[in-house]
Amino acid sequence: MAKTGYHFNAETLSFDKIEITIRKRIGRWLLKLFSGFSMAIVLFVIYYLLFPSPKEKALKWENEEILAQYNLLNGEVERLSNVLSDLKRRDENLHRVIFETEPVVRTTRRVGSHHEKLKRFNNADLIVKTTKEIDTLSSMMRSQRASYDEVKALVHDNKEMLASIPTTLPVALNANTIYLAAAFGPCMHPFYKMLKFHQGMDFSGPIGTPVRATGNGVVESCGNAKGIGNYIVIDHGFDYKTLYAHLEKINVAKGKKVQRGDVIALLGNSGQVSGPHLHYEVHKNGKAIDPINYFFNDLSAEEFDALVEVANNTGQSMD
Repeated sequence: MAKTGYHFNAETLSFDKIEITIRKRIGRWLLKLFSGFSMAIVLFVIYYLLFPSPKEKALKWENEEILAQYNLLNGEVERLSNVLSDLKRRDENLHRVIFETEPVVRTTRRVGSHHEKLKRFNNADLIVKTTKEIDTLSSMMRSQRASYDEVKALVHDNKEMLASIPTTLPVALNANTIYLAAAFGPCMHPFYKMLKFHQGMDFSGPIGTPVRATGNGVVESCGNAKGIGNYIVIDHGFDYKTLYAHLEKINVAKGKKVQRGDVIALLGNSGQVSGPHLHYEVHKNGKAIDPINYFFNDLSAEEFDALVEVANNTGQSMD
């Protein structure tokens, strides 16, 4: 049965009766249904784009966690690579400076094609980069092991020499009281205010700080001299000698045999100085050489690296 409706007629200013058929009613209902369905689809798409599903959230969180782990791994690989670089430098010092031999030739394995398989993963650049660094690190470690095997053999054959060579710090470093004040090389003189070549290292500290022999040897001379004040010279043999200057007190006499670690004097400020400190020199074949290359017995790789950095930033000597 048709339903009756009314339509306003603007010309007659009256309502005209119209009949709404079932067909029209179905058409209107279908139009409303289609409009509602379309709106629902639009809202669903908007929700899908703006609000990820729980599964997507879980995957995103998992991906971020993996990425963070790779970043941490990459940072650790970089740290280990720096440590190996320090070990390599110290190892070369052992070979060239101590044993006067050439270090083991290091070869780095070429990057393999297996890295191509990693490019299909998410964050492929980071994964490939980290994998390459790990491969390089592994190759460096194999070379370093071979080098240390050679050092072990050299140590076995040169025990007396290694006991005599000055390979320790003459004073115990302490960040609060005893520290490196001047390095080997050109430094500003504290009195002449001009660059002069500093033949040793200055360790600033309190008067009375124990000064120790850095290797086995015999006291060649000791006493007081102009400029350097109270001093000791130790002949370690194997063409090595060490000088300890500006001492407060001398505990040894000429001709006395000393062992590495023996307290031979007390730190002071005798002679021409700008403050209490120990001036320490290492000589090889009569020539002053940088003592920092001989401190590997006392310092870890990190401590050695930190001392090198400090040495590179010292600008004025204390004597």
